Amino acid sequence: MSSAPVIFEPSRLLLRGSLTSIAGFLALLACALFVAPEMASPAQEPSALERVRSATIVLPPRVMAGHPATLAVFGADGKLAPGVTVALNNGLTVTTDATGRALFTTPSAGPYLLAKAAGTTATALVDPAVGSSEPAAPTVPAVASLRDRFWFCAAGLQGKADTNEVRIGGQPALVVAASPECLVVLAGANTPPGRAEISAEAPGVRWSAAATFVSFEFDPPRPPLLPDKKGSLVVLARGSEEKLDIVVENESPGVMQFAHGDAEAQRTSGGPRNIAAIPVKAVRSGDFSFRVRLVPPPDPESARRYLLAAEPLSETRMGREAADIAHRLGRHPQDYGRERAAIERLLEETGDSDFHSLLAAALDAL
Repeated sequence: MSSAPVIFEPSRLLLRGSLTSIAGFLALLACALFVAPEMASPAQEPSALERVRSATIVLPPRVMAGHPATLAVFGADGKLAPGVTVALNNGLTVTTDATGRALFTTPSAGPYLLAKAAGTTATALVDPAVGSSEPAAPTVPAVASLRDRFWFCAAGLQGKADTNEVRIGGQPALVVAASPECLVVLAGANTPPGRAEISAEAPGVRWSAAATFVSFEFDPPRPPLLPDKKGSLVVLARGSEEKLDIVVENESPGVMQFAHGDAEAQRTSGGPRNIAAIPVKAVRSGDFSFRVRLVPPPDPESARRYLLAAEPLSETRMGREAADIAHRLGRHPQDYGRERAAIERLLEETGDSDFHSLLAAALDAL
């Protein structure tokens, strides 16, 4: 069966299509093709202002106090964005260079790093500037998306991104962000799905680890939809026969709706045809797009650290509640599901603030 047009972006998988009529929909499928972002027509490219307004800041998950680190900024088009000014919580500002990245020195004090630009915030945990904070052995996610960023943590890495060299199954990969402890990596376009060895080299060190890389494809909604008709969107995971936890995000809720809001959490079936079916309903004619991402495994220790960092930022009971949640996570990390719900309740009571950003980071870690 033909599949709808899919655009692979550096950070996410995007499905685009159009709902007009059955005939129009089938005509769209008949001429479906894979298009890379750089092949999009100039008329479809977002303006520089649009890219900045929808910026995504990428930090390594952990940075080292007083040491260099590299951040990156992606625009709305999924490309690395040059010329974006990012404010750090120590009062320093940096601007991304022609590669969409910026080198900076991590603040020497404080348990966390906040980076802000164009209304968006990214967070990282700050480790002390001692070798004991570096991982004893390399760690990577067990499963990573070929079209999403993933982390590689090991000792002796370099905070300047281009000083590190990473390969996946022998194919060059892009180091997007970096610290002496962790790299954020994007697989090369020619990397196939499946199990692969990841090698990371920096001056004086060479590490290797293995991970399973998956790619996601979409079957078009079945049956082809008219407004007010229901069907299903099928997501196919290639590269793994394991059951995978994913989130599919609806970018066009005014055109097509999911059954449970704009984001649908699913577990794939596992097996040779590793799929998840998303119930959908067409609302009206128009263009639509979806995005898919893997759900990372829970990290209760990182969540605990973010909550403890948040506590002194609120002098109300919410600061105390954040600390209480952190202490419970320390004692019973296996109960992260219950504590996740407690963090969600706290977030509903907070406005835009550093306290809110750290709570959100704790929630993301779970």
